[in-house]
Amino acid sequence: MKRLFDLIVSGVALIVLSPIMIIIAALVKLQNQGTIIFKQTRVGRNNKEFIIYKFRSMKEEAPEIASNNLKNPDEYITPIGKILRRTSLDELPQLLNILKGDMSLVGPRPVINDESESELLESRTKFGICRLTPGLTGWAQVNGRDDMSIERKLQLESEYMNKKSFFLI
Repeated sequence: MKRLFDLIVSGVALIVLSPIMIIIAALVKLQNQGTIIFKQTRVGRNNKEFIIYKFRSMKEEAPEIASNNLKNPDEYITPIGKILRRTSLDELPQLLNILKGDMSLVGPRPVINDESESELLESRTKFGICRLTPGLTGWAQVNGRDDMSIERKLQLESEYMNKKSFFLI
C-alpha cells in the first residue's frame, strides 16, 4: 500500500512540479556550466547503495563529501544553490528515485557511505532501521533536520519504524 501511495504521489508531483523543475534546471545551468543534476552514491534499504538525484547546488569542483564536513561550504555553494538548499527544492529530482523504488516519500534520510556517516550507518544496522526504504523526508528530518545528535536521530527513526501507519507514512 505504501509503495502504491509513493508511486501515485511522486508521479503526480512530477507532473505538477515539472514547470518549476524546468525553471530550476535553467537557473542551475546559468550559474554552473556543469551538470544540472547532481548524482551521488547513498546507502539505501538493507544497506545497498543507490544513486540519488538532486539539483546541483554546488560548483562542479566541490569535493565529494557532505557539505557539513567542508571547512568553508559557502565557497562552493552557488547563489541559486543557497536558495534551493534553504527551501529543499534541490531534492525534487528524488521524486525519480521514488518512482524507481530506491526511495519512499517518508523514511530515514539516505546517508553517504563514508567515514563521517559510519557511526549512523552502524547504529541503523544494529537497530534494524536499515531495513526501511530511505525517504525524501523522514520523521527525524521534520523534527530537527541535521541539527540533532545521532542518538536523537536514531530515537526518532526507531519511533517511526515501530509506529509506521498511514498518518505517519
